[in-house]
Amino acid sequence: MKKTSQAPVSVHSISELHKLMGLRGPAHPMISLVDNTKVVINLDKMPDSFVLDFYKISYKKTMKGRIGYGQGYYDFDEGGLIFTAPHQVIHFDRDVEYYGFSILFHPDLLRNYPLGKNMTKYGFFSYDTREALHLSEKERNIILNIMEQIGAELETNIDDFSQDVIISYLEVLLNYSNRFYKRQFITRKALNHDLLTNMEELLAAYFEERQGLKIGLPTVEHLADQLNLSPRYLSDMLRSLTGQSAQQHIHQKLIDKAKEYLTTTNLSVSEIAYMLGFERPQSFNKLFRKKTELSPLEFKQTFN
Repeated sequence: MKKTSQAPVSVHSISELHKLMGLRGPAHPMISLVDNTKVVINLDKMPDSFVLDFYKISYKKTMKGRIGYGQGYYDFDEGGLIFTAPHQVIHFDRDVEYYGFSILFHPDLLRNYPLGKNMTKYGFFSYDTREALHLSEKERNIILNIMEQIGAELETNIDDFSQDVIISYLEVLLNYSNRFYKRQFITRKALNHDLLTNMEELLAAYFEERQGLKIGLPTVEHLADQLNLSPRYLSDMLRSLTGQSAQQHIHQKLIDKAKEYLTTTNLSVSEIAYMLGFERPQSFNKLFRKKTELSPLEFKQTFN
């Protein structure tokens, strides 16, 4: 798809998005269920990209075309979920046709509810669209049933219990999504091992070429960009494989390389710190002691 240079369109309310799509106003100002199988959206009037001030969960029932996922491509024949947090840029791909459902809900809906404080544990809202949750038939039925329950609740007369019930359904939907993503990490272990291997090669090249002197410490964001993944997905994927987050993995590699320098070269602690990408030797000393319970100099002296 040809990229556009136009600035993303900001959409501040669910009602505003409904109007943009040519739909009637939502039954509830802070949450809406849009069924793309029953409404016709004028694609020509849709912006190339936009930024929403609210959450969006989209179930893609069928799609024409392929969606990139990590280093490969996967189709959505069995359906999948895409999660978007507020203030993320959404690119509207006119080369991909899909039919399904979208749940839109504003953060204010969750205010004063425990779910509002716990949204950060649902890391998939930070995933890229290429890292969608692909559903089995059984999983799809579970997700669609919850969505139908939310839709039915929105069609009833709003009362004192409506918001409590809707938020309960949302939390169940998010918890099932967490479970299904864990399954996806397991079933795609072969692909994830390939990604881990590629990450190891990137870190090896970083140390071999002494990139720390030029660009500083290796970051999760830099590695994720090189692997064509979102930082949060890379971290969650690594945790499922190794028990460590991406940041912990990087720190371990830094310590391993530091130990190598300390035991096989005559470089000073400061020289090693700068070579690894630390701006200050004190920061290197602090991380090394945290990981080994020894200072770099104390570690070096144990081999003399």
